[in-house]
Amino acid sequence: MPNNQEDFIPVYLFLGFLEAGKTKFIQDALEDAKFIDGDRTLLLCCEEGVEEYDTSRFDELDITMHTVSDISELTPENLSRMAKEARADRVMIEYNGMWMIQPLFEAMPDDWAVYQCVLIADATTFLQYNQNMRSLVVDKLNMAELVYFNRFTEKTDSMPYHQIVRGVTRRADIYYEMPDGEAVFDDIEDPLPFDVNAKNIVIEDRDFALFYRDLMEDAKKYENKTVTFKGVAVRNSTFPPNIFAVGRHIMTCCVEDIKYSWIAAQYGRNFLPRKNHWVTVTGAIEVRFNQVQGVFVPMLHVTKLTDAEPPEQEVATFY
Repeated sequence: MPNNQEDFIPVYLFLGFLEAGKTKFIQDALEDAKFIDGDRTLLLCCEEGVEEYDTSRFDELDITMHTVSDISELTPENLSRMAKEARADRVMIEYNGMWMIQPLFEAMPDDWAVYQCVLIADATTFLQYNQNMRSLVVDKLNMAELVYFNRFTEKTDSMPYHQIVRGVTRRADIYYEMPDGEAVFDDIEDPLPFDVNAKNIVIEDRDFALFYRDLMEDAKKYENKTVTFKGVAVRNSTFPPNIFAVGRHIMTCCVEDIKYSWIAAQYGRNFLPRKNHWVTVTGAIEVRFNQVQGVFVPMLHVTKLTDAEPPEQEVATFY
């Protein structure tokens, strides 16, 4: 595996549904002199829409394009071969909006790393996609660092779009493209429902999903801070004797995506939680860098633990 950042091939991932404007967005990037700086580019197209790429300058810009017609073609061997044949310094992927992202991540060669992930959405159809294909929308929003709504107008209310994005992620920047081509930044503030600067940050039951997402997206914000929250304690035989998991089941969009979301907790006493053992914990957050995942992860150093009754709504949500 690569040992440092320079050993990786940067991947620029573009998400969105059919006719959302991905091709135009990527074409504009490819013709931007600041972006195309002599690096050899492998362009993978996983979706064929009405609009096509203008390939007249691809040879001049050293761009090799491959069409991926079926998700089964996404294998480490195929992707490595394509990159090698293109002698690629970077990869750009126009991903199929009807495919989940996980198969792509599982297929990415070890020396590929996602550097930027952009979701391009057609404002005239996005709300319908969210209503009818919510799981696909959430899948894309979970990864996006930038959400770019095109085909916006001055009369379009941005709040429904803002709320959908922020219901999934607080990390992504949001822009709205107006008819004149101007991109307007979404600067609507979304204050957290708890005080991250408090001596002891107390998380109410209704706010656990928001807290957990914010903690995972910006763990360093909580470093050395004390928090109190309620969760289910779980012990795994692979954990060291003084380590257990504490968290809650969180539903992002629908029943099918409910999963136990937890934090590793260290406790100075011998603690063996029972099945479905609800506890209230207080402790300090330590942030460690996980080299395998390449992210900062939190650990809770528990100073106080008491048994607790389950909350009225045991599955945490963002609403």
